Amino acid sequence: MPRVHVADPAANAREILQLCQDLKAQRPSVIVFPELSVTGYTCADLFGQERLLADAEAAVAEIVAASAKLEPMIVVGAPVRHAGRLFNCAVALRAGRILGIVPKTYLAGNGEFYEPRWFASARVLSPAGARVRFAGQDEILLGTRQLFRIGEALAAIELCQDLWVPVPPCSQAAVAGAQLILNLSASNDYLFKHEYRKSLVNATASRLYAAYVYASCAEGESTQDLVWSGASLISENGSLLAEAERFARGSRAILADVDIQRLDTLRTKEHSFGFEGPLPAYVTQDAGEAAATDFEAKLLRYVEPHPFVPQGDPEALGVRCREILAAQVAGLTTRLEHIRCKKAVIGVSGGLDSTLALLVTVLAFDTLGLPRENIIGITMPGFGTTHRTHDNSVDLMRGLGITSREISIVPAVRQHFADIGQDENNHDLTYENSQARERTQLLMDVAGKEGGIVVGTGDLSELALGWCTYNADHMSMYGVNASVPKTLVRTLVRWAADNKFGGNGDIHATLLDIVDTPISPELLPADKDGKIAQKTEDTVGPYELHDFFLYHFFRCGADPDKLLFLARKAFAGSYDDATLRKWLETFLKRFFNQQFKRSCLPDGPKVGSVSLSPRGDWRMPSDLETVWKLSE
Repeated sequence: MPRVHVADPAANAREILQLCQDLKAQRPSVIVFPELSVTGYTCADLFGQERLLADAEAAVAEIVAASAKLEPMIVVGAPVRHAGRLFNCAVALRAGRILGIVPKTYLAGNGEFYEPRWFASARVLSPAGARVRFAGQDEILLGTRQLFRIGEALAAIELCQDLWVPVPPCSQAAVAGAQLILNLSASNDYLFKHEYRKSLVNATASRLYAAYVYASCAEGESTQDLVWSGASLISENGSLLAEAERFARGSRAILADVDIQRLDTLRTKEHSFGFEGPLPAYVTQDAGEAAATDFEAKLLRYVEPHPFVPQGDPEALGVRCREILAAQVAGLTTRLEHIRCKKAVIGVSGGLDSTLALLVTVLAFDTLGLPRENIIGITMPGFGTTHRTHDNSVDLMRGLGITSREISIVPAVRQHFADIGQDENNHDLTYENSQARERTQLLMDVAGKEGGIVVGTGDLSELALGWCTYNADHMSMYGVNASVPKTLVRTLVRWAADNKFGGNGDIHATLLDIVDTPISPELLPADKDGKIAQKTEDTVGPYELHDFFLYHFFRCGADPDKLLFLARKAFAGSYDDATLRKWLETFLKRFFNQQFKRSCLPDGPKVGSVSLSPRGDWRMPSDLETVWKLSE
């Protein structure tokens, strides 16, 4: 947002070029200036004067000449004459030449605005546009149906009011392939307008799976009855990446990185994008390669290390937790009502997953008006069960008022070991899986005996890694945690402790201790002090890393090298490069090799945008011959 000198194009050209020089070290690929930035938006009837129009054209020519020594594509606003009409235009230029000129379609002519008094709408032109001479260059396309290619990105341009109409021009441009929408604006300010403007930009970027750059004028335009604040925004797919400080003085800029690959992936995955029929016809102007930037060192955007549990906004996190629990409860209540079932059986281990599943089951029974005694919780101590988890499971079931049972699996597993010739001192995979399958057999048979269903406890992160025993904890009659990642499970239990069960001090304390308990299947014996020896994250890696990899792999289509690149930014200072590589390779190997477990999952509620249900969200061959790997 340059400081504007109304009706002084030469001064405005100097401000524009100075800002370009100031940004040179950042090596941007595109720089967008506000509407009519060469003349100032508030020139009013001076737009009918030959002197202003000639000076504006000369100023654009000066900017074009100077751009030969600048890297980015530059987009400025200027009045352009053609066929006896004046158009409010965006002029796109790079490397000493004008690429194209885009006129404004929807002219603001209500209230404080009088644009039809001076300008003609782009609708007077044919759909193909017109060829004009401007700023010393011949045969420039003047028209709205233009896209500008910068490296891998396709940019479309619209001007201010074009965004505020029911069907803005950017909708067609996005369908034609534009991932980047550039809006040159002169949007004045008054009370509450900015919040609506921001919601409009974010909603448009989200609807189009695009990045939206909104550059509005600031200091120097405020005159007579109106005030301009420099309300500029950059949004990607509905997430605000950058926002200008409003009412600040002096020239300034906002910058952000846009992930074009992510936008393309989201579009190809979402069948709601686009429409039936031929793609709109646009002329593509080639602006050349994007500026070569060392993104490893200069990535501007913040990469959230915990995409499922964003930090910094407790209120937003509370809303997310409330909605997820409500979705889980709604799914389970629907299943119970549909099959006319009034009982549920759940294995309660004193760990995070079973605790969340139990809380959801309790809330579902409360919603249906069923007695909590109809929930049969079974704790099944085995060779690795510790006093901490055992006591927490018992205390939790007692505090919640459900039916509590304890059935040791040790005698049955020992008999099974004898039957199959397994040495109890050989703590191999058979040793572990035999315990898991015995627990599932108990739950299934108790459910059959009681006329209930087994509520599954496994979470999304375990399914992504295949960290479950086939036909054991992998199986249930309804998996309430199936699309809840591990990092979110912990947050949900903590939130429920404070907001759903905080009135009971004993339950609250038990839940918080479960939150602080190390994650473990407890299938190997405890250490000499009776504490958990088998910690899951020591074997498969930190769940915060795996949840990060899963989100960007599934939601954004990131390849292994990009996953590593993003992880370096997100976890800088927490994990070194060798550690990130190690656990990323583990994630990739396990994700590709364990699809057979996901291919036969029980039903479970989808609560977020990432889900691995084989019936809708993730369909992949179980027997792939390859595993995607990192580049050397």
